[in-house]
Order: sequence, then structure tokens, then C-alpha cells
Amino acid sequence: MLSEVDVAARAAKRIAHDNNGRDAPAVALPYHGAADLPHVHVDSYNLELRDAEGFIGDKASGRAFRKLLEEIRKDAKGTTETDMASTHDMSKSELDAILTGDDLGAAAIVQGAIEEFAQNLAAVSQRFLRQQSWKDVQRIVVGGGLRRSRIGEIAILRAATLLRQADLNVDMWPLGHHPDEAGLLGGLQLLAPEVMRGHDGFVAIDIGGTNLRCGIVTIRRKDRLGDSAKVERLLHWRHRDERLGREAVLDHLGGMMRELTARAEKKKLRLAPVIAVGCPGLIAGDGWIKRGAQNLPGNWEGEDFNLTDALHERLPRIAGRSISVALHNDAVVQGLSEVFRMRDVKRWAALTIGTGLGNASYTNVKKAE
Repeated sequence: MLSEVDVAARAAKRIAHDNNGRDAPAVALPYHGAADLPHVHVDSYNLELRDAEGFIGDKASGRAFRKLLEEIRKDAKGTTETDMASTHDMSKSELDAILTGDDLGAAAIVQGAIEEFAQNLAAVSQRFLRQQSWKDVQRIVVGGGLRRSRIGEIAILRAATLLRQADLNVDMWPLGHHPDEAGLLGGLQLLAPEVMRGHDGFVAIDIGGTNLRCGIVTIRRKDRLGDSAKVERLLHWRHRDERLGREAVLDHLGGMMRELTARAEKKKLRLAPVIAVGCPGLIAGDGWIKRGAQNLPGNWEGEDFNLTDALHERLPRIAGRSISVALHNDAVVQGLSEVFRMRDVKRWAALTIGTGLGNASYTNVKKAE
């Protein structure tokens, strides 16, 4: 089995001697899926814990919440004046409106689902906290699509209370940034500080099982923790609705990247020749996905497909310079958007409630200068 040093060397060699004859990338980056980053050590991610029923994370995913909600709705039928319709096609905003609306029976159904989901989230968190890589975690930040709703925030805060009632000395916070932006903003932490020198921003991509987001992240000079980072332009595409294959999704992504670089050129933003990418799964050092990408359209796993190569093919240059790609797990990257808020603790973790449940844990390695 290759060591991390061997993997890094193989990745560097692969990039320098590209099969398509491109020149070497303009900037040096850590190997993909790197554990050692400028401000944190990534202790673990994509943990696949199981019990008798399967992966425990499946009990606290977005799909799990929807399943609970529909089960409670069916159980409540005929017990109240409410005859609530199927919740399958209800948006999160519609469910949020039910919580504050006049239909108390419907509100009780939604609240019941929130309570059961919060209990599951707390129980799953306790399982993670028993792992060696989560030992002494002091704070858990929770992101993902469900977090950007009132129902999600209530569930997170309720789970935080349950953890305290279990005498666990751990905080649980909703993600500070909007989840649509956090998966892009965290990409800054994948880059060595010198990468941004002389540049205004970079292109970041967040690939999920339902949605694909691509944006320009800008940052003030000398800011390395990311407290000044913002998304200058965000493009969002719900690819699952169109049921396309892998190559069609990547082609669409290529168009999004080209649109962003054209916008940056028009606004005279100096983009670094680098793309920071968050993607589900366990990431190998040379840019292929070992496993965990089952929610993506088509087959993204295995050595016969390399995501970094696919991105190079669709956007070979930025401002005339050959690009580098920094790839990591999407839960890791979303959590990394919180680095500047986590400087008061040593060990912390992230959970992302999306199509599945992403997980990552970190140790801060140095204070900001």
C-alpha cells in the first residue's frame, strides 16, 4: 500500500508529465484528499460506520428526514382535523411555513418529524464521538441542505440539547455560512498561502448527489483563515432533476466554469490558476474517487475515471495559465469554511445533512498570525 508521501510523489509526476502534453500547472498544491492543510489536520472523513440496519449515517440524512415525515403523516391520518397531503414533493420552505402557520395539526406532524430526526442526529453523533478520530472533539458544526431551513436549524439545536443531556461536553452549531456557499468558501483551505499571492480569487466547485454549485471566491489580501472570503458569483444547477449521465453533467459543469472565468475577466478579477473542488467519497492522492460516490450520476469511482483529468479537459487554462486542481471530500470542504470560527477549540468536526450524511473531523495545527 502506498504511503502518503508515495501518493503525493505519484500525483506530482502524473501532473508534470500529462498524457495530453499540457505544460505543468502554474502552482503547487497538496496531494488530493490531503490530511495536512495550512491551518488544520484532517483527522478523518467519510467514516462508514454500520449497525445491524446498515450505515448509521443513513438515519440522519435528508432522505431519512423525508421518510420520517411521511411515516408520521400517515400515522396521524384521521387523528386530527388535518388531512395533510403527501409530503414527498414539498419544499423545505413549504415545510417551514407549516411550522408557523395556522394548521396546528400539520405543524404537529412536522414538529414530530423534527423531534425524531433530532434524536437520530444526536445518536449518530454519539457514535462518531466514540471513534478514535473524533476523540476529544469539542464542537460539531452541521451543514448541508437541511441546515438552510427552519426545520433543519430546529433539529440541529434540539440535537445539541440532547447531547448535553447525555453529559457530553460538546457543542453543536449550525454552519455559519449558507450551505450553498460554504462548500465553495472552504476551498481556500485546500490552497497553500502562496497560491493566492497576487490574485483576487479562485474558482470553486461543490459537487453533490442532487445539486452542483460553482462560484468565484474572492478574498482580501493577507487573509488566510477566510473570514473575509465571499462568493462573488454563484451558479447552481439541480442536476438530479434532469437524470443525466456523468459525462453530460461534467460537460454542463465545464460550461459553468467557462462562464465564471469570462465573468472574472470582464470584471478584471485576477483569478489564481487553480480550481478547488469538493466531491462525495474517499479521495485518492492522484485524483480518483475510491468509494462513496454512489449518489452521483453514473460511475465516478475507480481508477478508470479521474475527476481532476476530466476538469482539466473542460477548462485547461485560466487567464492563459495551465490550471491546477485541488480535490477533497465535500463534507471536509464545507467544514473548512468554519476554520476562522474554530480557533478557540483544538478539535472539532463537521456533519453535512444532504442526500446522505457527510462527516469530517479536524485538529487545529496553529493559531492565526
